[in-house]
Amino acid sequence: MLPQSLLRRVGRRSLLAGAAATVLLLGAVSAHAQDTLKLGLVAAMSGQSAKSGEAIVRGLSIAVDEVNAKGGLLGKKVELIVRDDESNPAKGAIAARELVQREKVVALFGGLDTPVSLAIVPFANSNKVPFMGVWAAGTPITRNGAPENYVFRVSAVDELVDKALVDYAIAKHSTKKPGMILINNPWGESNEKGLKAALEAKKIPYAGIEKFETNDVDVVPQLARLKEAGADVLFLVANVAPSSQVVKSLDRMGWNVPIVSHWGPAGGRFSELAGPSASKVHFIQTYSFSGKLAPKGEAVLAALKKKYPEIKTLADVTPAVGIANAYDALHLTALAIAKAGSVDGPKVREAFYAIDSYDGLIKSYKKPFSPENQDALSEKDYIFTRFVEGEILPLTQ
Repeated sequence: MLPQSLLRRVGRRSLLAGAAATVLLLGAVSAHAQDTLKLGLVAAMSGQSAKSGEAIVRGLSIAVDEVNAKGGLLGKKVELIVRDDESNPAKGAIAARELVQREKVVALFGGLDTPVSLAIVPFANSNKVPFMGVWAAGTPITRNGAPENYVFRVSAVDELVDKALVDYAIAKHSTKKPGMILINNPWGESNEKGLKAALEAKKIPYAGIEKFETNDVDVVPQLARLKEAGADVLFLVANVAPSSQVVKSLDRMGWNVPIVSHWGPAGGRFSELAGPSASKVHFIQTYSFSGKLAPKGEAVLAALKKKYPEIKTLADVTPAVGIANAYDALHLTALAIAKAGSVDGPKVREAFYAIDSYDGLIKSYKKPFSPENQDALSEKDYIFTRFVEGEILPLTQ
């Protein structure tokens, strides 16, 4: 048996060795953390709209690869960290907080759902963390009234989409009395306000406004009231699953009314869930990989096919809008960080305003952001599309 004094000396040595190993380990972790510049994404990665989350990840990832191939940002490789919000505002807010406080991301990217993005906006502004929207279109996301607004967006904006929907319904269907069938959440409320204003500007009355829930499987009562009121076009605002229920309810009624929709149906398995009548829904997009592409479009499509071998046809890059919005948004964010020469939130915010131009996938951006307008896309950047055999194809008026 060893003497107690020897045991104490061995114990001290073991403790010192363990402490040294811990310091070395922490140093290695710290060094690794300092080797990368982290960006966070909060998006729906599961459920009926998971394809939209997948598209956003793909667009961000291709852009990250391009940034890293040129040396990264501020001398560091860029790393993307993804969290699933499950289309739940509370979970989205928790994920955003965890990404910023634990993962130390220097900017957040937002996903599909307006209610989730609206839950993140106050946190982003109070913590001075740049928050870039790449899908959710609720007008108040960027126009949130904050004295120092850290929320930017490369995506559609409800107020502008609603003007485009009304213009399209007039040009395509000569609407005289449209009806609205809207999801009962803040996104639906945002579009109700926008559609009313757009119709009022054109002096066109509406047949009625009906609301429905995400989990409703029968929307016949609401649609019947709109039919009874004489609706000649339906403006639809909902994501994949509820939009498909509207289409199937119309089929059960035998009511073949034109449907002019926000881009919710593009976010997932709409053509599968809605059935053959899915192609009757005409909806907004910001980009399509179909047809003759510009050189940047060809390059991004080639990069997607190389990185994701499961992409065999253009139907496999649906929804293109998620890819394109995210791709341009990441490059614009990288430009702002590089221009700021820092990851300090206020400096990056000011650098967004200082971006002069960027030749993007969706368009060539000129002064895309200002303190008065933190949305990089306008109504001139929208196209109308529909599903044809699982692929989203552009429409001509």
